[in-house]
Parts: sequence; structure tokens; C-alpha cells
Amino acid sequence: MATALEKKIKGMDCLHWVNGKYVPSISGKTFPNINPATEEVIGTVAWGGTEEVNEAVAAAKKALKGEWGKMPLRKRSAILRKIGDLILERKDELAMLETLDTGKPLWMSKSIDIERAAFNFHFFADYMIGIQDEAFHQDDIAIHYTKRKPLGVVGLINPWNLPLLLMTWKLAPALAAGNTVVMKPSEVTPMTATALAEITKEAGVPDGVVNLVNGFGEAGAALSQNPDVAGIAFTGETVTGSAIMKASAPTLKKLSFELGGKNPNVIFADADLEDAVETTIRSSFQNQGEVCLCGSRIYVERPIYDEFVERLASKTRELKVGDPLDDSSTMGSIVSEEHYNKVMGYLNLAKEEGGTFVTGGGRAEHMEKGFFIEPTIITGLGDNARCVREEIFGPVVTIQPFGTEEEVLEKVNDTTYGLSATVWTTNLKKAHRFAGQIEAGIVWINTWFLRDLRTPFGGMKRSGIGREGGHHSFEFYTETTNITVKL
Repeated sequence: MATALEKKIKGMDCLHWVNGKYVPSISGKTFPNINPATEEVIGTVAWGGTEEVNEAVAAAKKALKGEWGKMPLRKRSAILRKIGDLILERKDELAMLETLDTGKPLWMSKSIDIERAAFNFHFFADYMIGIQDEAFHQDDIAIHYTKRKPLGVVGLINPWNLPLLLMTWKLAPALAAGNTVVMKPSEVTPMTATALAEITKEAGVPDGVVNLVNGFGEAGAALSQNPDVAGIAFTGETVTGSAIMKASAPTLKKLSFELGGKNPNVIFADADLEDAVETTIRSSFQNQGEVCLCGSRIYVERPIYDEFVERLASKTRELKVGDPLDDSSTMGSIVSEEHYNKVMGYLNLAKEEGGTFVTGGGRAEHMEKGFFIEPTIITGLGDNARCVREEIFGPVVTIQPFGTEEEVLEKVNDTTYGLSATVWTTNLKKAHRFAGQIEAGIVWINTWFLRDLRTPFGGMKRSGIGREGGHHSFEFYTETTNITVKL
């Protein structure tokens, strides 16, 4: 099945999607789409910029005043549910597209990325029905009540690590709230967003409500600067977030940013060591470490430090870096040559900084082609080492020992980031006390990547602005009017 799908998809061209149809760039320019596991060109991508963005925004603005803006709530909810259903119907195809674009194992695309993408729509299709407005009775003077309205045209700028999952995480609540959108996927992972646009039309979304422009930084900048775009929801690097904020400033757009992270994983001596090791393998190397929530700074209490390092290293050596289409592969390739070179640069830097490679440390040499890196554990680095302080976003973790709770808390919070953290201990009093002092938007205790979509998701400091999930998403994607009636 996978081979047949691969043949069907090979040569797929990714066009823009504007006003309900695929269109090429005005200039006719394209760029190649590269499979990072084979380094082969698998298709071309339309190269969009300011003109294409402006056309897409104009279509979205017009659609906002049409059928979509007048559609009954339950009908819109049914359309969102249908989108989720269609994603599941095309699960094998979408998973193959995701794997060919990202280099991640196909089994992972199927079981995580596509399943969660569908659930994002199913969740918000239900959640949107129960959103309540506020009402206040002010003595015998007046009644105050609120009315939510769509924010307007929203730009959705997406990263390359979980392309469909993260695009649907934004698109579903944006549509649930009644907005129209212009999607801008990463230039290195355009295929599932291209398919998603077509799926929304098949589900009943009117033309012009969902639009897509492929391209590079010019397209993102054009979305950020366009005065008819009311808000930008962005997931990606902190530096890019800063650039979007600067470009959006003249038009005072609403912004929702989920940015970078250098997430700590704290393991106390009383932790369930087997559980901690098994979960740390996932939080270190799942999706080749290309997950914003990965625990890349591991701190282990000294009495169990040596045993933990030995156990983690043993499990890491069992991981199989290989062909993403092989179900036995536990890790695939890095997403692109550019990012591969970045991660390899950090590995070279770790050597210069005096780090010890317990596992990995370089290219997976058994793979003749593709951008494959061994899962790497580094010890012996100081607190100020760049590999400890900077986001690498690859299959690379550092491990450091600590002596006291106060000492490790200082290390944990000594960062410009604040996205997530993980705490391992069987002492729940200590777990609650410690977790409450961590400067991060999400803290897991004795688990990792466990999400309830009703809860707030986002980061502190340079890891983000605002929160997504449940009513937090609706707070961003709507504007609220307070109406006062004098009694």
C-alpha cells in the first residue's frame, strides 16, 4: 500500500489555493520539494509572495461577508466534523505526504500526526457549540451581556515539524469562531496543507474561506503587513516570531505565538526510574527530536545519575534510525539539509565545549543518502555551554547531575525560554511544590506530551505569547462586544 501511494504522490506539485481552487504563482515561479530521506525531488511548489498573499487576503475578506458569516452555528460545526472525518478517510495518503515531506517514520505520521489532526477538528466541532457568553445583572440599574464576533481574516503561519497537526490546531478553532483564513505552510513541508485546503472544500467550506499561499519569508511578511489581516497565529522559531511582531506592529494585529523551547527534564532520586527512562527516550528522540516540547536539558539527582545515564544510553542504542517507510524504523531523517547542517554544527560545538558523547555524535553512517543523525546523549557540559542553553531542535540531549532541589530549580529557570518542563518524583508534595515554581507554560509530572485540548497551551518568556486550547483559542480568534441595557 505504501509503495503504491508513494508512486501516486511522486511528482505532486503544490499550488496555491485561492477562492476555492488551485492556482499557480502570478510569476510562474516554483521551487523544488525535496524528500529529506532520499534527497530526491518529489515535486514542485508554487513560489508565492506579496501579490499572491494579497489575492488570498482579498478572497478571504470577501468570503467573511458571505455565506460563512451568516451560517448557523450547528451547520458550521457539522462542516468541521466532516473535515475531521475526511482527514481520517484519507489517512494513508496524508500520512505518506507527511512522511515524504518531513522524513519522519510513516507509522508515526499515521498514529500521531493524522489522528491528532482529525481530532483537532472533531474537538472544536463539539467545543464551539458549548461556548458561553457572559451576562451580568447590575442591581436594578442595567443588564450587561457580551457578544462574540469573528476576529476577521486570520493568517496562519506554520512550522515544518508537525505540519498537519499544527496547522489543524490553528485552522479548526479559527473556522469554529467564524473567521476566514490564509494559511502559509513551511516551504519545506507544503504537501499536507495543500491537501487540507481541498478537504475543507469537500466538507462544505465555502470558497474563499480557506486560502493557502506557499513560499518563503516574503509570503509570511506580506501576511503580517497586510492591513486586512486582523491576526496572525504562528508556531515556529523565536527569531521569526520577533520578525512577525515587528512587521505586524503598524497595523496592531492580534498575535498568538508558540515559539522555541529548551525544555528541562528533572529526575529526582525517588522517581520511578524505569518509567522515567522509557518516557525520556520519547521526550528526547520522538520525531527525531524535532518537537518544541522535547526535554532537551536533562537534570538527574546525583544518587541515581550514573544508573540513569547508563539505562538511557542502553535504550537509546536500541533505537533504529532508518528508512521512514520501514515500520521497524524508530527514527527517520532530519527535515532538510539546512536543518541537518545546523544540528551537526551543534554536535561539533559540543566537542569543542568539552562534552562527552555517551551515544551518537554524528551522522547515521549506515544511511547512504538522506539527512540522518544518530540519537545523541551528551554529558560533561557546563551550565553556560551553548548546547545546554540554545535550542538545537534535533535528536540531541544533554544530561547534568544536581544535588539539591534549590540548585536544580535555579538551573531550570535560568533560560530565556519557558515552554514546557517535566518533573519525575514519587513524592507528590515535592512534585506540586517544585512544578509550581517552574517558569514554563506546561509542566508535566511523571509523564510527557499528555494533552487535554481544553487546557491552555503556550509558553512564557521567549517561548510565546498567549495560549491556545479550549476557550483560550476562542479568546484569540474572536472579538467581544459588551452590550449594556439600562433597566
